[in-house]
Amino acid sequence: MRIGFIEDTNLRGGTQIWVSEAARKFIEAGEEIVILAPTDSFVANECEAAGAKVFGYDWDDISLNPDEYKRVWTDALAVMDVAVCTVHPPRNGFHCSVFAGECLKSGNLETILIPKTGTIVPEYKREYYIPNDSINVQVVCITNFTKRYLIDEYAIPEEKVTLIYQGTEVDRFTSTEETVREAYKRYKLPDDAAPVLGSVGSFEERKGQTVLLETAAKLAAGPLPDVHAMLVGEGPDEAMLKSFVVDMNLEKHVSFFSFTRQPNFIFDRIDILTLPSLYKEGLPNVLLEAMSMGLPVVSSRMAGVPEIVFDGETGYMTEPGKVGELADVIVKLWSDQDAYKRMGRKARELMETKFDKKIQFGKFLEFFRSLKGAGL
Repeated sequence: MRIGFIEDTNLRGGTQIWVSEAARKFIEAGEEIVILAPTDSFVANECEAAGAKVFGYDWDDISLNPDEYKRVWTDALAVMDVAVCTVHPPRNGFHCSVFAGECLKSGNLETILIPKTGTIVPEYKREYYIPNDSINVQVVCITNFTKRYLIDEYAIPEEKVTLIYQGTEVDRFTSTEETVREAYKRYKLPDDAAPVLGSVGSFEERKGQTVLLETAAKLAAGPLPDVHAMLVGEGPDEAMLKSFVVDMNLEKHVSFFSFTRQPNFIFDRIDILTLPSLYKEGLPNVLLEAMSMGLPVVSSRMAGVPEIVFDGETGYMTEPGKVGELADVIVKLWSDQDAYKRMGRKARELMETKFDKKIQFGKFLEFFRSLKGAGL
């Protein structure tokens, strides 16, 4: 069948990596993959290299002159049986799933639109998930929290909302003595750094890196004088964060590293994966990957996070933005090494039994085929 992905962003975060991986897996399974994404974006380039057919457009201009791109989108949608559209924030009145719905309607296409989301943002509109009633629409949620919210708060019919966890590559995210040695070669930190707190993701406000830096300052001045924060990523806040470190006199306690396609070596270098996000999270891939590596995690309590982070079992959750609370649970986790190791084992077991991506990709493919078979 012809599986399409609409990825209206130039970013290369966890969602975009998942799309590119899904494209490769489905191509290997003999499916035809079509990508609708900004020209020269990460997703467009990765998927084209994997053998997908790519339709590109100008990301900046489409929000200003959407009518000029209706033909491109309609042509792309016409060669998709299903069109999986990540629900991204609106910009200048433009929204990708709404625009896709307009193109499907005006083109009288039978393509099934599948808005995909793991994030609930209060200001998002119902139409981002169900653009209009005259086209075939099914929503995929990657957290049960999101599924229940769309049904209960947006009154989307339950039969139109399906939960499929994305999962992670358990085989790839497995620690060995060899990978640990390589990790220490790649990522040079102070010899006495402990615990090493990892933060992996886009450098932007919603990810809460400033909260982690304030927490590191609090810990360094008190119970954990050798604490070290390892920030890995890229994004618009990078310069601000580096200036923040200088202003806080944290140069000895913080290291920055650029985005990598091999995050497993990061997880082999850190002691605790921290996700201090302030808002707009679903079920972050970075949590799944770190837990697969046998790391306990400390995360903000939001959306689907409680579906994998069980307090005292696989890690701890804190309220977003609470520096004192984040500092306290890090001290609690690190001060009891037996519990720390036990939580790491529990985290790994959970990924092996319920979140193996090989199984989850199969579930996505089975779902797409069922929609086509049902003639929706």
